[in-house]
Amino acid sequence: MEPTIIDGKKVAASALNDVRAEIASLSNRGVQPGLAVVLVGDDPASRAYVGSKERTCNDLGMFSLKKELPADTTQEALLGLIDELNDDPRVHGILVQSPPPPQIDEAAVVRALDPAKDVDGFHPANVAKLALEDATGFVPCTPLGCQRLLTAYDIPIEGAHVVVVGRSLIVGKSLGLLLMAKGEAANATVTIAHSRTRDLAAITRSADIVVAAIGRPHFLTETHIREGAVVIDVGINRVEDTSKKKGYRLVGDVDFDAVAPKCQAITPVPGGVGPMTIAMLMMNTVKACRQQTGLDS
Repeated sequence: MEPTIIDGKKVAASALNDVRAEIASLSNRGVQPGLAVVLVGDDPASRAYVGSKERTCNDLGMFSLKKELPADTTQEALLGLIDELNDDPRVHGILVQSPPPPQIDEAAVVRALDPAKDVDGFHPANVAKLALEDATGFVPCTPLGCQRLLTAYDIPIEGAHVVVVGRSLIVGKSLGLLLMAKGEAANATVTIAHSRTRDLAAITRSADIVVAAIGRPHFLTETHIREGAVVIDVGINRVEDTSKKKGYRLVGDVDFDAVAPKCQAITPVPGGVGPMTIAMLMMNTVKACRQQTGLDS
């Protein structure tokens, strides 16, 4: 079987074109969506992600505010900055880059965000809205990106059995709620599995769609996937590779070379889910702007 390679870069570019058109429409009405990104410390990967988000904002014509704090920033100082951003009318979305340094209580930081500006979708109010199928809330960006990839490639979700391997709020739990909801691009039967699930391979082989979000390189192999399944690989893992200039390469949670021949469609790593996360962040920010300015109709 020759699988369809799901091109996340292409789908993300299309989504960002939609966002760009929305921003232009808002600009004509005197409104500019704004995103604030907060980085605590100097983690290289986090810095790269923040830089990418800033460049995307600038490219789209969105107001971008980057706040960089030293690694020894106190919880009190960070919460003070969050309060300022909550009150800043230029800022419609706030993102605090994860993971923060160990002295920071990340859960408390998320709870301190104005839920209306929580474009990452992790505030308890937004989690509740997702569970209640309240469309005014914000869905975490990676699950939203997974859903968009499936719809872009006309992969049926309604009635499908989706197995999500991974139970984090960031991906697994949120994606499960999103795909089992009533409505368009949903109505799936969802199983949430994880590393301690008994006979995991038997469960994943029963799936029409397998989503790997467990954070372990090449965790899922050909024994986990049935013929004709669709595989969405959320994992981004660094593995040592002395042939590469950086000394490592990026791989997913799925053994792509072994699994791809069995698939109807599969995402690569990199170039699959990754580009979608930033695109959905921009989409959430525009949605937040519309809601806060009363232009959401």
